[in-house]
Amino acid sequence: MTKNKVILDFIDQYAKLMTPDNIVWIDGSEEQKQRLTEEAASTGEIIKLNEKLLPGCVYHRTAVNDVARVEHRTFICSRTKDGAGPTNNWMEPQEAYKMLDKIAEKAMTGRTMYIIPYSMGKVGSPFAKYGIELTDSIYVVLNMMIMTRVGTDVLDAIGKKGEFVKGVHSKVQLDLENRYICHFPEDNMIYSLNSGYGGNVLLGKKCFALRIASYQAWKQNWLAEHMLILGIEKPNGEIKYITGAFPSACGKTNLAMLIPPETYTKKGYKVTTVGDDIAWIRPGKDGRLYAINPENGFFGVAPGTNMKSNPNALASTRKNTIFTNVVYVPKTGTVWWEGLDKNPPTDAEDWKGNKWYGGMTDADGNIIKGANPNSRFTSPAINCPSISPEFENPEGVPISAIIFGGRRAKAAPLVYEAYNWQHGVFVGSIMASETTAAATGAVGVVRHDPMAMLPFCGYNMADYFAHWLAMGKKLSNPPKIFNVNWFRLDDNGNFIWPGFGDNMRVLDWILQRCEDVVDAVDTPIGYMPKPDDINLEGLDFTKDQLVSILDCDKDTWKQEAQEIENFYTTKFGDTLPKELYEELAALKKRLV
Repeated sequence: MTKNKVILDFIDQYAKLMTPDNIVWIDGSEEQKQRLTEEAASTGEIIKLNEKLLPGCVYHRTAVNDVARVEHRTFICSRTKDGAGPTNNWMEPQEAYKMLDKIAEKAMTGRTMYIIPYSMGKVGSPFAKYGIELTDSIYVVLNMMIMTRVGTDVLDAIGKKGEFVKGVHSKVQLDLENRYICHFPEDNMIYSLNSGYGGNVLLGKKCFALRIASYQAWKQNWLAEHMLILGIEKPNGEIKYITGAFPSACGKTNLAMLIPPETYTKKGYKVTTVGDDIAWIRPGKDGRLYAINPENGFFGVAPGTNMKSNPNALASTRKNTIFTNVVYVPKTGTVWWEGLDKNPPTDAEDWKGNKWYGGMTDADGNIIKGANPNSRFTSPAINCPSISPEFENPEGVPISAIIFGGRRAKAAPLVYEAYNWQHGVFVGSIMASETTAAATGAVGVVRHDPMAMLPFCGYNMADYFAHWLAMGKKLSNPPKIFNVNWFRLDDNGNFIWPGFGDNMRVLDWILQRCEDVVDAVDTPIGYMPKPDDINLEGLDFTKDQLVSILDCDKDTWKQEAQEIENFYTTKFGDTLPKELYEELAALKKRLV
């Protein structure tokens, strides 16, 4: 497959350590995919679904103790502790390699080692980066064939470029106490053991595309971000592109695949999807930022995905999709999850393989959910009805606006605009959101998550902020930066803003601000819309309701400012760029 000595030595090193019975190169062909699917189905690793209703789709269950990213077992093994910074777990590289090698020793005895050459971004694109993952899981292979561009052309590209990210994964024994996901940024290396869950083992995803790539981006003057990319096509055919950073399960995929409300579609507006999770962003020669989605598929949260919340995502799952930890219906060979519809199956199996039916309760009368809250679908991007014609553009798309957002019940208004790039970096750095089921731990706790990168920044986050600040100074035409919050609650705990497709109304205002065609209200936190400038046409939503979420309560924000200061000083101290402390001081002054 290749004569590249570095690649062959890498494979030889871990084949000798992990002693697989067989070694199989993955060539990306449909024929090989079908053979592997049949093999995995014969062993029970996957279940083939109804070929007529869900052609090419399969079902998989992870181990019960292996259902989400494990941030406390995820390490940045930089050469110095300062290199990892205060927001990452750190392990000394040589100690980490020694420990991991001991766990991995003979881990593939009796198994097959699969070698996956893959590209993040279109092969040959100026943005493209390449990787090789070694794994003993067909489930991983099949997912990687959806999520990345797998094939022998990747080996040709590496041969010319020389550089690639090494990835080693083994399920070992799926032992929680020896589960480690370790990143070696200076070595372009990822080592993942004792997990089978996608976020820990699809090494092209968070591990490469964010943790390793963010370090590469810092060194090479670009950005690797936890961001969606969408295009808004106007009735005159003009398209503007927006990126947005949101913590996992905060509506990022829904926004990326948004269908505008009727009042917009009738006029000819369309939204196209470039990416739903990750953006690689580079400065262009014209002083603007350009972005690609380095992935080739969607790894979406299933529960809550339905024809109202995200019809495009649902349509993406109709064929050639892998469903993980949802409800399985053996009688029909189909799947189901909470929030899909109001017709749960009456004779099914839950995500653990137990008999299950809709409305089932435990001994205390509590409803037993059939799908894991973090159950997933892995779908090819080409399945998405809204996929952008620019999805494969090797040069990326020009970015007009950057959005930051999260789940906040009270503090943040529906939308506001940063004063300038530096203030925008401050706005991104103070992002906070209520935690979800996408990561292990308590749900509903408010935590700071700067730029939605807290779990994914592969180096010192103080340096990451400085990198963002420096990037803005190099741009003659930077995008404007905004903050949104779809999740404001009323006194009864209900969402005030309708969300979903109606978020288009906010995006419309954002683009109007980028084009300088509407004015705004200057508030202590940033520029806020005049209520009349948010289009409520055709929406059962009053102007008074809108005004209630376009607010800047000074007392609330004084508390917020104190919380920001505590976060800054506790986490970063004097390593934080002085510009961010200056922005915090300016905010406090405006709140007096």
